[in-house]
Amino acid sequence: MVALGLGACSATDAGDTAASGNVTATLGDPNPQPIALEPRPTLPVAVRSFDGAEVMVQDVSRIIAVDRFGTLAQTVYALGLGDHLVGRSASAKIPAIVGLPDVTPNGEAMSVEAVLALRPTVLLTDTTTGTPAVFAQLRAAGVPIVHFDPTRTIDSTSPQIQAIADALGVHDQGAALARRTAAEISTATATLPAVDRKPRIAFLYLRGTALTMLAGPGSGADALITGLGAEDAGTAVGLREPFVAITSEAMIAASPDILLVMTDGLESIGGTAGLLALPGIAQTPAGRTRRIIDMSDSVLLSFGPNTGRVLTALRSAISR
Repeated sequence: MVALGLGACSATDAGDTAASGNVTATLGDPNPQPIALEPRPTLPVAVRSFDGAEVMVQDVSRIIAVDRFGTLAQTVYALGLGDHLVGRSASAKIPAIVGLPDVTPNGEAMSVEAVLALRPTVLLTDTTTGTPAVFAQLRAAGVPIVHFDPTRTIDSTSPQIQAIADALGVHDQGAALARRTAAEISTATATLPAVDRKPRIAFLYLRGTALTMLAGPGSGADALITGLGAEDAGTAVGLREPFVAITSEAMIAASPDILLVMTDGLESIGGTAGLLALPGIAQTPAGRTRRIIDMSDSVLLSFGPNTGRVLTALRSAISR
């Protein structure tokens, strides 16, 4: 018997007793609560960028924040500097900033022209959103660029908040936001019950039937699933890459109890029926019980100031 909450579990007859049906995990307000209103940055600040460069930030009046998870833009907003944001990546879609220009028109690749058109005083990014040639062009045009670690884990959430705050000259606000976020994460994970067997969750990245991927180690989803007190199916089955194409063999071997997906991704393949039609999905314990949890693309893997709230919402969805 497998109870697909985070309560007691054992390993037999999963399909007979598991909860079934699609559940949407939600946050009451997907916008993080700003830690301060109109903070006054202390500038200039010298910053050691993640790529090793020394960067002098002298003006944060026009900030562009670009990374594949939307973490940087969310953090800028939560620091109280949302009014200073002038551009974002496609993944930064919380309601408060979704109206800002997207400088990654192809989904991940940064456009030099789109960035320069916004006249940024500083660009916050990571190493996944542009080629060295793109960053060289932007630096040659006089744009200060601060890189941050692209790795997303629960343990790195608060340190990254502080690093972003320090780069923008709002150290004290960063410290306060990091403390608040750490406390929310601690609350969300402090009461994880002891289990005989952790539920196994597979995160699936879906963008229409032409792009269907199973997540593994380093995807970001693995850290979130571990934080829920569950087992990441891709890691457990021995995947070595962050994402691999969904195949019947991979899904049956992964044998997830629960499927975790982004809401827009689920819709892109035709909802639950479309998901169950993908190779191997219907043959998994999760497929047999239709145990599917979806959550908004804008918050699920953001690993920023909303992390504790995301964990709490997912735990609630799992326990239903």
